Amino acid sequence: MGLLQLVGSLAFLLYGMKLMSDGVQKSAGERLQRALSVMTGNRFKGLLTGLFITMVIQSSGATTVMVVTFVNAGLLTLRQSVGVIFGANIGTTITAWIVSIFGFNFKISAFALPIFGAGFFLTLTKRSLNKNIGQALMGFGLLFLGLSMLSDSLSFKPEQLSRFSWIDDIQSWGALSWAIAIIVGTLVTAILHSSSAFSAIVITMAYNGLIGWEFSAALILGSGIGSTIDAILAAFGTSADAKRAALIHVLFNVVGTVLVLIFYRPFLSLVEFLTPKSANIAIQISILQSAFKVISTIMFLPFTKQGIALCAKIIPDDKKGKNNFYRLDFIESALVKENVGAYIIRAEKEIKDMTDLATDMFDIIQIGLKKRDQTFIDEHMEEIVQMENYADQMHEQLTRYIVHIERMAVNEKQMENLSLMLSIIGDLESMTDECLNIALLIKRAIEKNMSFETEDADQLIPYVELARQFLQFIHININKHLDADKLSMAEELEGQIDLYRKNLKRIARKRLEKGADVKAELLYIDIVRQIEKIGDRAFGIAEALGQTQ
Repeated sequence: MGLLQLVGSLAFLLYGMKLMSDGVQKSAGERLQRALSVMTGNRFKGLLTGLFITMVIQSSGATTVMVVTFVNAGLLTLRQSVGVIFGANIGTTITAWIVSIFGFNFKISAFALPIFGAGFFLTLTKRSLNKNIGQALMGFGLLFLGLSMLSDSLSFKPEQLSRFSWIDDIQSWGALSWAIAIIVGTLVTAILHSSSAFSAIVITMAYNGLIGWEFSAALILGSGIGSTIDAILAAFGTSADAKRAALIHVLFNVVGTVLVLIFYRPFLSLVEFLTPKSANIAIQISILQSAFKVISTIMFLPFTKQGIALCAKIIPDDKKGKNNFYRLDFIESALVKENVGAYIIRAEKEIKDMTDLATDMFDIIQIGLKKRDQTFIDEHMEEIVQMENYADQMHEQLTRYIVHIERMAVNEKQMENLSLMLSIIGDLESMTDECLNIALLIKRAIEKNMSFETEDADQLIPYVELARQFLQFIHININKHLDADKLSMAEELEGQIDLYRKNLKRIARKRLEKGADVKAELLYIDIVRQIEKIGDRAFGIAEALGQTQ
């Protein structure tokens, strides 16, 4: 019966932590992840960002998985990720402090159920934010209820402790017992996928006298190594830099643990010195965990450059060479599957890349319109065909990726934004089609020795420049909400392009009536029409951006 109670209390504890973390991630995760992608300008900002995010979502594993994902997507550089990883390692200690402060100094079961009840009633409301907060509160209540049950299941009378004499025997083996504890801590944490949960278990066992101070400390050190399992799993199939980010997380915990073991007893004496005399062993373990993470960060942070160089030697660079094939795999991580924010941010990054591609193709078109000679065909035609094929691949795979996201637990606002994203990538792909069409028209003009009148070519320059300005406007504002003023600017640009198109077509028709080269004038009109279509696509994107929330 006691074993069943222990298993049940562990289930309450683990499920409570998961429910709380998922609720927080759903309610604030996307904003936190956006902060992660923009608030890491240097290693100190990255450190604070990683610390804050992990304290909020209660999971260093989720934070490091996001870091690996963002490095792989190019949203974070490897150097920026180092500070975030160190901060996440410090932030994860918050759970131990919550458990040690509230878990044993108050009758937590007395307020665990009311908190759970309040959270449940919030989940019944229609507003999604309230539902997510309610889920987090329910998890918070279950966490403390599980902790209370765990403490009760591990509470024994003095005469009952004799059955656990084998634990005392292991703890008397000196340095060997420390090694055993580190291995156990590593394996159990890797199985649980939560160093926070394992820390709560260790603190509860130590508080109830089942394990001693030195053995508890070694278990906590081992849990730090075990917590790296999520980053390791997330790194499979990623870029070299993403793998290096996961390796930095592993090295931080492994090297830090080895250094502490070399000076184990002096380190424990330091923790004992830092612990107030009135504090119990639960507080002491929390101080140990925080001291270990903070001291490791202080030691390693100044050597960020050297650490990155070491990881670069261990993990070789990706194979270089131009890749004409686009690949975007939807890899669903168990740690962030309830929070679509990371996937949406990745999709936005790919949309930005697609916008860059369309802009680059238009730049090549401008070169062709200015220099209508054989060098354009020799130097750029093959390139622009490959770029358009690449855009087709992006369109197909990015569409599939977004459809995958839509099948996840998205809220109404996210669903609307995802639909708009599908519209945007459709317009971008059509824009690249139009660029290729213009390139083919220029190629035909060159091969058929068609020439435009100087006046025609001169009148085309401001028209093309207007389209270029519109593309630049989209490039700057992609993935951002457009307010009324910016939408008005987009309407003005689209209106000017339409007006130019009408004037240019009217002039071309007049030249036809006067006996100009029919083929050349019709090709000229086709070019004007294709450029106008690019303006239409840009305006379609602007309208979609205006509807984003």
